[in-house]
Formats: sequence, C-alpha cells, structure tokens
Amino acid sequence: MNGQPISGASAGTAGRPPARRRGGRLQALAVGALLLALTACGGGDPAGGKGGEDAGSQGGGKQGNAASQAVVTIVPKDGADAVATSGVLKVTAEQGKLTTVTVADSKGTEVEGRIAADGASWQPVGHLAASTQYKVHAVAKDSEGRESAKDISFTTLVPKNTFIGHYTPEDGSTVGVGMPVSINFTRGITNPEAVEKAVKVTAEPAVEIEGHWFGNDRLDFRPEKYWAAGTKVTVEFNLDGVEGRPGVYGKQKKKITFTIGRRQVSTVDASAKTMKVERDGRIIKTLPITAGAPSTTTYNGQMVISERYKVTRMNGATVGFGGEYDIKDVPHAMRLSTSGTFVHGNYWASAGTFGSANVSHGCVGLRDARGAGDSSTPAAWFFDSSIIGDVVIVKNSKDKQIQPENGLNGWNLAWSEWTA
Repeated sequence: MNGQPISGASAGTAGRPPARRRGGRLQALAVGALLLALTACGGGDPAGGKGGEDAGSQGGGKQGNAASQAVVTIVPKDGADAVATSGVLKVTAEQGKLTTVTVADSKGTEVEGRIAADGASWQPVGHLAASTQYKVHAVAKDSEGRESAKDISFTTLVPKNTFIGHYTPEDGSTVGVGMPVSINFTRGITNPEAVEKAVKVTAEPAVEIEGHWFGNDRLDFRPEKYWAAGTKVTVEFNLDGVEGRPGVYGKQKKKITFTIGRRQVSTVDASAKTMKVERDGRIIKTLPITAGAPSTTTYNGQMVISERYKVTRMNGATVGFGGEYDIKDVPHAMRLSTSGTFVHGNYWASAGTFGSANVSHGCVGLRDARGAGDSSTPAAWFFDSSIIGDVVIVKNSKDKQIQPENGLNGWNLAWSEWTA
C-alpha cells in the first residue's frame, strides 16, 4: 500500500490550490457587493463621481416636472353675465405670486390695473365699460418658479338708465384764456368722485388743473390762473360704465382738444364808463360804454364770453324785467352770464350816452348801428376782436360780485375755494 496513492488523500492534496482560488472568487464577489451597496446608497462613482451627478440631475428633472403649487382665482366666474362695472373684478393668488394679469375687451383694449406689492392680488385702476365682453389672462409662480395660469371671460351689465355730459368748448376750437371746461350732466350725480375721476383734463405746457362741482349736475375744470396763450388742452371722457347715481350709468368715451388763442382781457369801469381792451399785455383800445342804470346795475367780477350773436332778440320778460323791453335785433351781442348779462351793441341810445351815462338794464352797451352792418362802430370792432372764452372784468359798479356758477365765471372763486 506504501507508494500507492490513496484516492481521498489524493483528492485532498490535489484540491488545495483550487480552494485558494475559490477564496479569491468569494473575496471578489464581496467587494462587488460592497460597491453595489455603496452605489445604491447614493455614493460616488469610483471613477470620479460623475455617475452621482447624473443621478442628482435626474432627480432634479423629476422635481421640475411637478405641478405648480400656485393657485389663481378670478372673480367673476368664467362666463358670468351682467357683471357690475366696478367693485367686482379681482384676481388673487395663493401659494404663489401673480406675475402677469391681462384684461382686455373684444377690440384688444386693455384695462389698466396693478398687482399688489406682495403679488397676492390684482385690481383694475378704474371702472369697466358697460355692455362689454372682457377676457382675463392671469399667471402666478410658486416658490420653485413653476407657473400656473388661468383664463376666463365675462360680460358686463347692460344699463337700463344712462347719462351723458354736454360739454363746452367744442372739439377743435380756439378759445380765450378764460375758457373753463364745463360739463352739464343730463342726470343729477350722487357719486361725484367716480364721475370726476372719469374725466381727465390735461394741458401742454403742463399746468395744475382741478375740477369743481356746481350743484349735482355741473362740473367745471380750470387752472389757478387764466390759461397761457397757445396752450393745448385735452379732455378725455371715460364715463362709459361709471355709475353716476344708483342704477344710472355713463355712456361716453371720447377725447376732445382745444387751443387757447391770444390773451385778451377787457376791463369795464362802470364808474368811468369805459372799457379798456388788453391784448397780450398791451392796451389796444379804450372804448366808451354805458353800464347798468342805478336801479338795474351791472354785476362786478370776472366774466367769460360764452356765446356770440351778430344779431339776437332780447326780451326783458325772460330775465325778470317783465315787458320793460323787447328788442328783436340787438346787434353784436356776447353773453357774459346765464342770467342775461351781455356786452352788446346799442343803436337806440344817442351817441352822447356812451362814456357819459349808465342807462342799461345791467348789460354793457357799446355804440352800434341797426342791423350790425357798420364795421366802423365800437360794438362791431369789439365783436370782431373777441372770441368765446375771452374775459371781461367789470369793476366799480354799485352791485354785488357775480356768482361763479352764473355763466362760465368760476374765476370769481379763490383757488382755495375752488379746490376745497
């Protein structure tokens, strides 16, 4: 048996080297498992971490595709009808901030509005137009910068009762330095703040312009002092949709412009019985006049020419004088007050009356010819030299100062009263 290989021993002897190889393979498997475990836990790639960066990028991409947390709410609801023109439209954002809000009518005209400083809400600056469809587009972002948008449309109410404003001066006209913007509304206004806000008056060169209400149906605008010659004035009416009184809405949306001509201010001295005509700072004419008689004196104060007639009828019965006079052909007449004060031609008094006696029923009279056909008379000269909006100041009359609402005569209010 000695020298003969024994099969078990032979197998064991022959198996030692392979046993060591198996141990090496097991060790390699263990290292691979450890690397796999490290990779699965988010560890870096042995080659330099590039694989870890890719994994992070993939994770960020998944987060960017998540829905925005911002929630946009618009009032009124989509498709709403008969929506009020003010106090309803509002856009808000929760869990985010508004970045864009656009409101426009069917013509593409946008509604001015402002996003609040905190980005939580948007509201229109003014009112909406009546009988109009609007589209609203709003966008908000959440804290991660993800956007959320909402779009709706709605239609405003159709008013049953409306008002407009009759205005002076006329669009495109050239007027004197005393011409205010005067608007008479067809209905009494109980919400004057909203109505005044909807009328914008601007000038070039720029000057401060303020509005003043006379009663509840008249609104005038003027600067502190007479307009400068050459000023361009623009009036924008945005009354469409303004609720001037409960259930009564404005329906005007238009723009007018007018120009201030040369500066002419005439001063009547009722005591001296003269009128000095000043043009651009220089006296160009002194005319003899007749003012109101002692029992029918002429108002003192600053008055603005509001109407001009080459020939007109004057009937005392229309201004409280009964049948004292009815002259069917008064020449070269220019209105200074609503109550009937005019500067006009007078052909029925003797030539010597002018400059020496006050005989009128409160008007300022200038010598004239019947029919207004003689261009050489003082009345004809003054008529041809004057335009609507020129100022006529009366002083030294034994009467009170004219009321500012009697005609276009708001200049008789101090600026502090006008703006109060």
